Amino acid sequence: MQVSNQCKVEIVAVHSEHLEDKKSVNLELKDLDGLLVAPGFGERGIEGKINAIKYARENKIPFFGICLGMQCAVVEFARNVLKLKASSTEVNPKTANPVIHMMSDQKKIKEKGGTMRLGAYECALKKPSRAFNAYQKTMIAERHRHRYEFNSDYLKQFEEHGMIASGIHPDRKLVEIIELKDHPWFVGVQFHPELKSTVENPHPLFVAFVKSCIKNHK
Repeated sequence: MQVSNQCKVEIVAVHSEHLEDKKSVNLELKDLDGLLVAPGFGERGIEGKINAIKYARENKIPFFGICLGMQCAVVEFARNVLKLKASSTEVNPKTANPVIHMMSDQKKIKEKGGTMRLGAYECALKKPSRAFNAYQKTMIAERHRHRYEFNSDYLKQFEEHGMIASGIHPDRKLVEIIELKDHPWFVGVQFHPELKSTVENPHPLFVAFVKSCIKNHK
């Protein structure tokens, strides 16, 4: 139940390893009102996630990507819209177009866990954007837990084709939020909104995502 939108949310778990071809993607996702690709690590199920995101993008289904989910959305867009042979260096260190790569201050670190980018960091939001509409303010702070990030060398190319960076770290200029211009609701975030979301006070991005799913259902 989400009180903010006065609705009961039915969660359908879909294993990304079951989404390796177009037929299975259509079968598994055709009745969903929205798609959330959750955080994670490693290469397992990555291609299924990318296939699911492509389905949501092309069929105008509300999409919310968190951390790895956002990174998969970037890879999907690079491959199918920009026509790049792209990947994340977490999955393919030798990819021709590393649209997601390891953060510069993480490259010499061998151990994971506490060495990752952890804790709260500021993020400046652009107006107009889906992100600003959800937060209703231009400066936010969100909690992080990751080692890989959007490769800003590709940002201009992405934005020229409709995927914008609507949230950026004000000092280091790291891309924190991406979204599509010509889509009902397509947002990916590098941080973890679930860490600041409660039953009584759900995170504004979850509220906005569910609202878009309700509209799609109708």
